[in-house]
Amino acid sequence: MSYTAQDFKKGQPRWCPGCGDHFFLASFHKALAEIGVAPEDTAVISGIGCSSRLPHYMATYGMNTIHGRAAAIATGAKVANPNLTVWQVSGDGDGLAIGGNHFIHANRRNINLNMILLNNRIYGLTKGQYSPTSPRGFVSKSSPYGTVEDPFRPAELCFGARGHFFARAVATDAQGTVDILKAAYQHKGAAVCEILQNCVIFNDGTHEAVYNKEGRKKNAIYVRHGEKLVFGENNEFGLVQEGFGLKIVEIGKDGYTLDDVLVHDAHCEDNTLQLKLALMGNGDGFPVALGVIRDVDAPTYDEAVSAQIAEVSAQKKYHNFAELLETNDTWEVK
Repeated sequence: MSYTAQDFKKGQPRWCPGCGDHFFLASFHKALAEIGVAPEDTAVISGIGCSSRLPHYMATYGMNTIHGRAAAIATGAKVANPNLTVWQVSGDGDGLAIGGNHFIHANRRNINLNMILLNNRIYGLTKGQYSPTSPRGFVSKSSPYGTVEDPFRPAELCFGARGHFFARAVATDAQGTVDILKAAYQHKGAAVCEILQNCVIFNDGTHEAVYNKEGRKKNAIYVRHGEKLVFGENNEFGLVQEGFGLKIVEIGKDGYTLDDVLVHDAHCEDNTLQLKLALMGNGDGFPVALGVIRDVDAPTYDEAVSAQIAEVSAQKKYHNFAELLETNDTWEVK
């Protein structure tokens, strides 16, 4: 069967006008239609927060769980029903603060989940406290003089947990978002998609440099496996390796040609260059990397558990409760 975005829609979203969640939801509906998995074979599981309302607007199975536990519930759903396509949706607070432990272990175990991290660098639902991704010095209701701690960088956390898939998109970039969601579905294992979005009430403009098309031309680089790492309004810049780091060069100047520019390899098991790409930022003079940054095959937890159960069951003398009772001495009480 073929589906349209309408087949996955339900209800009237209740987010602030202009919230990045609206943009992501529209792209999510479109991506699911193009992926083609039936709504009844799909589950969307979230925690608590503004973005965690998303399952309410999906004509699929869904569950709005408790704070920080989306990955745990999603894990249970996937292991219990391996044929179910599971999407976990969390904000940066829900997913990386109280849910941080579940986030790293879902990646470490490589559970076949599509893990969406909607990152606006703020707690929106609880009215503007700083989150695990808020930058040092960030002024908020819970840090009126500025935070005195460094933030998590989601890619670094994912890679450190031995994650095998990491991609990034901007909520206002519909096609870019659809592309990484489809790639996440195709990947077998834990697939983390970071979505950069603004909170128009409490942290508007946090991703302003890449939030519109013109900004992305200047301040972002779309990485595609097997293609040169070029960027700029006319692809006039490229990334080359310099020592253990990356360097921006202008193609055709200072002796640099297109041949010197690195080719993106998302499938390389060694994540050294992938992590360098993922950690680039405008504050360091580099473009923000968008697209599929890492995509490496590896055994999945849920498939391994299913195979182990089948193997152990085949070796047992009993296969149901009645047979279990008959494996040892029995008594009849009269």
